[in-house]
Amino acid sequence: MAKNMQPVLKRCRTLGVSPAAMGYSKTSNKNPGGQRRAKKSEYALQLTEKQKVKFVYGILEKQFRTYYEKASRAEGNTGAVLLSMLERRLDNVVYRLGYASTRREARQLVSHGHFTVNGKRVDVPSFQVKIGDIVAVSEASITKARFKKMKEDDAFVAAPKWLDRDKNTLQGKVVAIPTKEDIDFEIAEHLIVELYSK
Repeated sequence: MAKNMQPVLKRCRTLGVSPAAMGYSKTSNKNPGGQRRAKKSEYALQLTEKQKVKFVYGILEKQFRTYYEKASRAEGNTGAVLLSMLERRLDNVVYRLGYASTRREARQLVSHGHFTVNGKRVDVPSFQVKIGDIVAVSEASITKARFKKMKEDDAFVAAPKWLDRDKNTLQGKVVAIPTKEDIDFEIAEHLIVELYSK
């Protein structure tokens, strides 16, 4: 399987993404996008937006294009549907519920089978959750040190409003479809739509 091995903070600086959106607390981001050129072409702006979204969610080009094609066939605004589909990936849901400190870590935890959806073990990071789905730490994993500590820890992770997190049982419920306002970084999705529409 292809894997992006680029240093995260360097890529954040290039794309102008805050490291906090990636789950990293480093804030030495004085020059987020690098001032190499005074003005970017329209194509460069569109490409940067696409690369930013792919980077944040940890998706490669082929899979991203598949998401775009599904979004363009769905009802509603293509850009909004695309972002909603990306937010509803299981690895992103695990990250947003606070069970992993980064999306990369969440992807690995899901791949190793530590989570269930509606009681069934799911080890596919791209699995799409729906309204009413319950994402929980599996019975086999709940006794592991990292999850035990999470249950005992008093630190509260504020889940987005489309997710309802139960700290005591280490599970969360999808209560709504995520919208652009629920996304934790700035994105101009219309530029991605324009890029693929050419």
